[in-house]
Amino acid sequence: MDNFTTADLCDRFASSVNLQIAEPQLKTYGAKHSFSGAITTIKVFENNAMVKTVLQESGTGRVMVIDGGGSHRCALFGADLAKIALDNNWQGIVVYGCIRDADAINQLPIGLRALHTHPLISNKSGLGDRDQLITFAGVNFKKDHFLYADNDGIIVSETLLR
Repeated sequence: MDNFTTADLCDRFASSVNLQIAEPQLKTYGAKHSFSGAITTIKVFENNAMVKTVLQESGTGRVMVIDGGGSHRCALFGADLAKIALDNNWQGIVVYGCIRDADAINQLPIGLRALHTHPLISNKSGLGDRDQLITFAGVNFKKDHFLYADNDGIIVSETLLR
């Protein structure tokens, strides 16, 4: 769905579709303030090697949701990864953790949500899980469910909303 607002989607579908609405914990970064797509999940803790690997795949029609355990001790995502995401057509990125290079990212045409910023880069151990159910902000994020994000918030639906 190209033109949407999460408020309109809630108004239209909240009574007929099982929508999950994320608690307002995540901040907006990047120059693209709204994005949507089918979910790909990554679960890591203070390492982002798997994030980079998956971002190198085609992200056409997809949103990456990264469960970093809410860590505030390092950044899981930065400008270099944002450029890889753009090059591979990812629709947006949601990080339950920190990012860095916020000023550079804010100049890029990418949609990004994260808890905070942190200057320290993460480890590169490569450990993590892909396409597993992850839960944060009161939402269950599941592979191939649909995420919609804009300045009003984030909603998740089991089905594509049209």
